[in-house]
Amino acid sequence: MLVIFGFIVVMASVLGGFALQGGHLAALFQPTELLIIGGAALGAFFVANDGKAIRATLNSIPTLFQTSRYTKGMYMDLMSLMFELLTKVRKEGLMSVEGDVDDPYDSPIFTRYPRIMEDGHILEFITDYLRLMISGNMDAFQIENLMDNEIETHHEDAELPVNTIQSMAEAMPAFGIVAAVVGVVHTMASVGLPPSELGVLIAGALVGTFIGILLSYGFVGPLAQLLRRKHMEQAKMYQCVKVTLLASLNGYAPALSVEFGRKVISATERPSFLELDKQVRTVKVK
Repeated sequence: MLVIFGFIVVMASVLGGFALQGGHLAALFQPTELLIIGGAALGAFFVANDGKAIRATLNSIPTLFQTSRYTKGMYMDLMSLMFELLTKVRKEGLMSVEGDVDDPYDSPIFTRYPRIMEDGHILEFITDYLRLMISGNMDAFQIENLMDNEIETHHEDAELPVNTIQSMAEAMPAFGIVAAVVGVVHTMASVGLPPSELGVLIAGALVGTFIGILLSYGFVGPLAQLLRRKHMEQAKMYQCVKVTLLASLNGYAPALSVEFGRKVISATERPSFLELDKQVRTVKVK
């Protein structure tokens, strides 16, 4: 919703300001300029990227128009899930959660937290490292190193669509110049026309530069920044799980382990100590 609102503000500000200056909005309607800029940008996008990058970019576009699901409530669910799992491990041993890890969709613990279950990536991250802990063949340092490598790989994959969209944004002003040059060439080829008609052609040519810059800085560029922000939010979930599991591996009690995880949550979503403590007490009652 904010994305659409932002686009409306951009268009209202630019077009409104132009109209207030006495400009004619119809002069900005240049479909051929849009065709040149949009078509060239799309063609360059396909040339510069392989199938993996194209699929990742297309799959990421719908997420730009969705509100973030990484809210305080989701983090509370994550902390509650981790606490419940680690409490069971502390009371009954690591082997007690083997069934939950092998089939989380049929686990009485995991199924209590549907918001976590909907995020397949974070669910896989939790179960994979609990499975490694159950194996007993890796120490805390080895698991931490493996976690860091996986999070780094996730970051690289997440940056792929961000970079493709950012590259398109950077190219659009140049394609706007191309459209303007094409318009100037057309104008020069029509120098025998009356001055009034030549003025219309020149104005249409200049609109190409205008459109290219507007699309770059008002529309496409901000989308790349927003997508990067969304991926950073997802990465914070991985960090939270990582810190919590490592604290448990180093011998800390479940309540203290989830407190370690709480400290790496962004301030805007981080529950307070009392909120988390109250949630943990609720889990104890179950």
